[in-house]
Amino acid sequence: MDWLQRMNLAIEYIEDNLEHEINYEQIARIALCSVYQFQRMFSFVLEMPLSEYIRRRRLTLAAFDLQDRKNKVTDIALKYGYETPESFSRAFQNLHGLTPTAARQAGRPLKAYPRLSFQIILKGVAEMNYRIEEREAFQVFGLEDIYGMDNIANQDGITIPEVWQNISKNGEFDRLFHSLAGDWRAEGHFGKELGEVFAFDSYRFTSNTTFPYLIGCYKSAGSKIDGYTVIDVPASTWAVFSTLNDGNGSGNYDLRSLKNRIFSEWLQTSKYTIMDGGNFEMYCTHQGGDEYCELWYRIEEKKE
Repeated sequence: MDWLQRMNLAIEYIEDNLEHEINYEQIARIALCSVYQFQRMFSFVLEMPLSEYIRRRRLTLAAFDLQDRKNKVTDIALKYGYETPESFSRAFQNLHGLTPTAARQAGRPLKAYPRLSFQIILKGVAEMNYRIEEREAFQVFGLEDIYGMDNIANQDGITIPEVWQNISKNGEFDRLFHSLAGDWRAEGHFGKELGEVFAFDSYRFTSNTTFPYLIGCYKSAGSKIDGYTVIDVPASTWAVFSTLNDGNGSGNYDLRSLKNRIFSEWLQTSKYTIMDGGNFEMYCTHQGGDEYCELWYRIEEKKE
């Protein structure tokens, strides 16, 4: 069974259970991947979280149900997983722009989000350059927090871009920088273009709706790690993709588009599958001065 079939079967399961509890573990089993991998693949390819797709589909069907005045708002709310009419009304109004009661009136504008279907689309006109690296186990250290997959924010509501801004202002970034010791690039067998501070995420399971994210550095023999989280990175094969390939430098790279192409094009035609256990965003500076990013994914060959 190929990727396209698995994804459509997963969507079929979701659609069949919009009126019931949707089991993310079952979705992952159908798609032959982990819950985290399915959610990440879904969001990169469709550019929306899985939970948002489910919410839109349920509220689309709820709007249809409201056209029949025999259906009570309370019953419709319960049918699509809302514990109270008030929570259903808030969600409905956020999506459709009017209350469920107002939606019963003829002529009122409503939004409909159709069922998703994965289809083959001819892509690949633009080349994708990548490299495969084999690396022994090593360690990284840094500032760790847990983020929600839907809003990419921590428990305080602070998003990852905001965290980067905050540590640049409060001195934490500089403290990380000065925690490095010796010729860490040579010790870690990294190129001279790699920046001192990078991001490492999803290296351990936290829950089906969250992921860990670490802003940190390579741990060399003399690194000052007091107060930081230390993470073991297992010996792995890595697929490395660079934003230099899109012709943009000096930090003007588009990671979302690159991730979309990795999951919708490269991954579907290569002999590899992406593994759980951590992904890097490596921030680099080309010898000509352009800033760019490399995305590192742990991979293994697909099993027949």
